[in-house]
Amino acid sequence: MKYVVVSGGVISGIGKGVLASSTGMLLKTLGLKVTSIKIDPYMNIDAGTMSPLEHGECFVLNDGGETDLDLGNYERYLNVTLTKDHNITTGKIYSHVIARERKGDYLGKTVQIVPHLTNAIQDWIERVAKIPVDDTGLEPDVCIIELGGTVGDIESAPFVEALRQFQFRVGRENFALIHVSLVPVIHGEQKTKPTQAAIKDLRSLGLIPDMIACRCSEIMEKATIEKIAMFCHVGAEQVVNVHDVNSTYHVPLLLLEQKMIDYLHSRLHLHDITLTPDDVSKGENLLSKWKATTGNFDASMETVKIALVGKYTHLKDSYLSVIKALEHSSMQCRRILEIQWVEASDLEPEMQELDKEKFHEAWEKVSTADGILVPGGFGTRGTEGMMLAARWARENKIPYLGICLGLQIATIEFARDVLNKKEGNSTEFINDLQDSDQVVVYMPEIDKENMGGTMRLGLRPTYFQEDTEWSIIKKLYGNHDSVEERHRHRYEINPEFVEELEAHGLVFVGKDDTNKRCEILELKNHPYYVATQYHPEYTSKVLDPSKPFLGLVAASSGILQDVLDGKYQIHGQHEF
Repeated sequence: MKYVVVSGGVISGIGKGVLASSTGMLLKTLGLKVTSIKIDPYMNIDAGTMSPLEHGECFVLNDGGETDLDLGNYERYLNVTLTKDHNITTGKIYSHVIARERKGDYLGKTVQIVPHLTNAIQDWIERVAKIPVDDTGLEPDVCIIELGGTVGDIESAPFVEALRQFQFRVGRENFALIHVSLVPVIHGEQKTKPTQAAIKDLRSLGLIPDMIACRCSEIMEKATIEKIAMFCHVGAEQVVNVHDVNSTYHVPLLLLEQKMIDYLHSRLHLHDITLTPDDVSKGENLLSKWKATTGNFDASMETVKIALVGKYTHLKDSYLSVIKALEHSSMQCRRILEIQWVEASDLEPEMQELDKEKFHEAWEKVSTADGILVPGGFGTRGTEGMMLAARWARENKIPYLGICLGLQIATIEFARDVLNKKEGNSTEFINDLQDSDQVVVYMPEIDKENMGGTMRLGLRPTYFQEDTEWSIIKKLYGNHDSVEERHRHRYEINPEFVEELEAHGLVFVGKDDTNKRCEILELKNHPYYVATQYHPEYTSKVLDPSKPFLGLVAASSGILQDVLDGKYQIHGQHEF
């Protein structure tokens, strides 16, 4: 097993996740099997209980693991299926060591950070790195490890020490370190001092970088690269210039241009790994398809405007997988994606009194959009604004996609306006709601006391109902009888309302295996009005976009029938 560690210095949010994913993707183009592990130094067991405004989106895996958003990057770039164990947190590793201490595994020993905690971290990495993550079912050849946070932070110290020891455990030829640093441009001058200081800190902790990836707003000058190489004790070929590009999908090609893979091939003795001709061919196909897809991005001329009506719009990372799924779909449809960010509460009548400018600006975005998307969320804030957006889409025949909360919102709005249930609502928003007004209810099997890991989580099947041959979403899924998608919710559509809703045209074309829980709704006689209880964005891939998102972008672009007819396929995409 070869290990490539990606760490970061100077500032957080510098782009370690994209660089780690891009490095892994390039290694896959050689025909290698690649896996990824993300280390997060926070004390939480997982990301499930953190606010999206605090830490960005919570990404859900097949096994129900609620993890850091970077695992979404890995799955999208590498086309792999990870597990909750691929995300290590301080909370998880401490809980693991304390549980072993209580069990008596360390009997007679004083349990310490070194060696017990650091050994546990190394054992965890070695165990998880061997888990098969792709359709071959074979053990991976290379594991990319991203160390979250910034090197030098007190909270990441045990992980840094564990990695320092780990390089000796696995051997120099099996361990490489890429350090991502910042080269700011001040008054037109590229400054290298922050990178010099970051590398000095890294070396003082016993980790020596093999490559330095420099994030810069512009292409770095040769003199800057040489200066970094000289003061950081590396060769100029080990300094990679990761400057700003049109999209993050160009980053792998940027790294390829700078011969990063040539260096890693030599440094990690990748020639020692035996590859079949089929492996090599798959790698070459991946690279050509990736270039074709990013070429679509660059060649796109027409714009498609999607209004994203959410409640965490102040931090775009709260909807990272949604954004990526829209990007994947727009690339396949060969359109330039323009997301109109709309804070849902700005659409509500009260905002007209509080801030007229915000109110009119929000409605202008919604009313001029080609399509409307209402993503997931929790709590009552902004829900009335979401319902107004859903109603606008329904009445004006504007393509609409609702996800999780977006499905519940669309159903409540329909019940209020079409079924005349004016007080219809969700028990999430109003605790003492009368039974006759409970359009959305708490799922009976869900724990009401504990918050962490208690939702309906992970990959679950959805079965298309009889007499749904007309359904657009079913056609997008290839007319299969069922689909498997990832879930994350506590509330569901009240089954008692389903018959009446369907009689008026809001049809639940997909349900769970009990045939009672509503999974997909679709409005008849509408260009595209679809909502899902599950989160299709979690399984969207660069070369295989999520079908509900593809439908939204295609319908918003006026090319839905062409997409259904297969006229916008990426050549050979399903071979990937």
